Amino acid sequence: MDPYENNFLLAIHSMNQDTEVDASLDEVPTTLIKDALLPRIASMLVGLAWLDLSTGDFYTQSTTMGALSSVVARIGAKEIVLDEALSSVVQQNILALLEHDRNLVTYHPAQLRVPSMSDWTPMLEVPVSAATEATFSREEVMAGSLLLSYIDERLQGLGIKLQPPVRRHDTETMGIDRNSMRGLEVLETSRDGLGGGKGSLLHVIRRTVTKSGTRVLKDWLASPSTSLSVINSRLDLVAHFLGGRASREEVVNMLRRSYDAQRLVQKFALGRGDADDLVSLLRTIEATRGIANVMQEYIPSLRSHSKALGDAVGERACLQKMSNRLSLDGPSALAARIAEVIDEEGLLESHRIEESEGADMVLLAQEVLKSEGSSEDVEAMSRVVRAKASNRVSKEQDTEVKDMWIMRTNASPTLQRLHDKLVELRQERASLTTKLRQQLGAQSLTLRWTPGLGHICHIKGAKDVRMSLESFENVRSVSSSKSTRSFYLSEWSILGGTIDQTKLQIRAEEQRVFQELREQVILNLVKLRRNAAVLDELDIACAFAALAEEQGFVRPLLNLGTDHKIIGGRHPTVRMGLQEEGRAFVSNDCFVGEHERIWLITGPNMAGKSTFLRQNALISVLAQIGSFVPADHVEIGIVDHIFSRVGSADNLFRDQSTFMVEMLETAAILKRATPRSFVIMDEVGRGTTPEDGIAMGFACLHHLYHTNQSRTLFATHFHALADMTSTWEKLGCYCTDVAEGPAGSFSYVHRLRRGVNKQSHALKVARLAGIPDSAIDTAREVLKSFESTPRSAMHRVAGYEQTKVQKLANREALG
Repeated sequence: MDPYENNFLLAIHSMNQDTEVDASLDEVPTTLIKDALLPRIASMLVGLAWLDLSTGDFYTQSTTMGALSSVVARIGAKEIVLDEALSSVVQQNILALLEHDRNLVTYHPAQLRVPSMSDWTPMLEVPVSAATEATFSREEVMAGSLLLSYIDERLQGLGIKLQPPVRRHDTETMGIDRNSMRGLEVLETSRDGLGGGKGSLLHVIRRTVTKSGTRVLKDWLASPSTSLSVINSRLDLVAHFLGGRASREEVVNMLRRSYDAQRLVQKFALGRGDADDLVSLLRTIEATRGIANVMQEYIPSLRSHSKALGDAVGERACLQKMSNRLSLDGPSALAARIAEVIDEEGLLESHRIEESEGADMVLLAQEVLKSEGSSEDVEAMSRVVRAKASNRVSKEQDTEVKDMWIMRTNASPTLQRLHDKLVELRQERASLTTKLRQQLGAQSLTLRWTPGLGHICHIKGAKDVRMSLESFENVRSVSSSKSTRSFYLSEWSILGGTIDQTKLQIRAEEQRVFQELREQVILNLVKLRRNAAVLDELDIACAFAALAEEQGFVRPLLNLGTDHKIIGGRHPTVRMGLQEEGRAFVSNDCFVGEHERIWLITGPNMAGKSTFLRQNALISVLAQIGSFVPADHVEIGIVDHIFSRVGSADNLFRDQSTFMVEMLETAAILKRATPRSFVIMDEVGRGTTPEDGIAMGFACLHHLYHTNQSRTLFATHFHALADMTSTWEKLGCYCTDVAEGPAGSFSYVHRLRRGVNKQSHALKVARLAGIPDSAIDTAREVLKSFESTPRSAMHRVAGYEQTKVQKLANREALG
């Protein structure tokens, strides 16, 4: 299990699977279903429920079939559970939507009766009240019941305790569909598909020091908030840690000492926690207590801080709120009990013994490889593993193996009494050993226990002890050789049995005390989980503050408008890549919104159009997760959904050309974007002929301008679109450029300026790519012939009658 990844199990329930689906849908071709959902199917209600058994997190959500793919991509489930009674049409559509991410799909029978959330109570740490249950939709309850039924069947006899279900709403978070998540490289790069890989937004901004904090950061990136209060509260916390470096360093140092409390607590809820987990929990509680003290120490200082009054009040309020969310009474008592019970030195020694025993197995494996394997097999063994084997603790057979106890002798009165008894018994053993050595005249005599023989007396180098043994009663020889002799002695057999019985009693008492500690952990389950959530948020806030200090990020101002005002914006990942190469990034402004809803961007290849589009989308994502952003000044109206149509790729397995993939993504944008959405579209229509491409590009612009009315950045090489939209008041044209130098040299001008650049300079890029000069010369001749032919294909489309275009625009605007 990856400690930095959530391990979600997701159940999906369609509300139409238990009702009669329109029979006509059964005749819809499968290829059509896969390419684009029919309106009747796209509007079907779908219930989702997902949980992580390793943390106890439990969520539900209601959505539609049309939005299902994006929601599933955001959740990132490892396994998906479907009702085995799904209708064929619904099943076909769900599987078609899921196959993009290659999810593992399992079928499980759903309950025949309509379930109630009260049925979930045995598996929840706190029952769901009737008032809370009323807020959940029927499809969510059905999905939740399917999920818990599947869990209960797979984990029979294992009593799990999950957190109460949290209902997610589409309106609470910014929607980022699967294509946009991939195109913007939010969580993984589109090249290698590695989560958090170099080049992804996650890789660039991650400064978290805890595993659970990283998991929460990923969740925030996949679903940024749309709540002003939530966002500003996060930003206030970041602002405090950015200005208070001393407090940030103290908090981070304590976070480094903490462990993954969410998963630790859940292990105890599943009955699987051990002594090491208790010690880890102890360290986490101590870190939590230390962090609480730090916050309480710095809250009063904010009252007299030299900051602006509003900033100081906001920071103090958010810090006080975080402090108030910590519950330390019960956990502190638990930590004190763990500290007085668990013997950490004994625990470490037991681990050393286990490692030594493991090293014995490694030595055995080495011997087998040497005798039966090749030299390559021997070399294949890890150097670390071989080092363990070479550093193995050697144990002489005639020395008594020291018993290691994980609990202190005074952990309970019974344990103290048993340990005192064991000390006395060991003294008796030592006395018996001394007596026998004197009586037999054999200083090498030892009292042993072996698995095959039990309690025996063993003598090395014994040649003249036979007569001495005959003088003992109840002595029976076991084995003898020229150099050794072993025999049973009733006195040692009785004493050894008593010692073994006392050890068993100690183990049993340790287990009883350990079970009490487990129960105390369960009693503090809710508090420990809440405290862990606070630590995760503090970890992310400190990470954002460190990022802002390191990269010069600024605090964004968010509002309920529909404007983007970004001054000096920078692409977070591209800029960092250029920094590593010692190159500078050219920042750009973006003012898209009420005054100019659409920016139509033209310019040369490789001059930064796509980078500009992506950077503004990523700045929006960062702002709404509560991070400072890479710019000089940012004001953003809350975005409800980011749509991205960038890049090109086909899907031959599903019989989809590059242009088909492009049109499917474009269709989703035109159907779902709202006036509060932020849309970036790059090179729409490039996968077909210039005439068709310009027509589709204009149609998309027209729909976005008149119907969706979204904030849109639209990059294109179809320069005719600027002429065709020249009368649109709320569309602005901007471009990048190329600066020509002597002897054919040139450089890119990445700074955007108002206007249209009708030169793409493709031949310059071709030359940089290494296209042969002869081919370049041929292309240049063809371009000259186009320029000398006014009725070329490009000019015929560009010369489309403006009056007809205007009539179409007017008709759409009125209709």
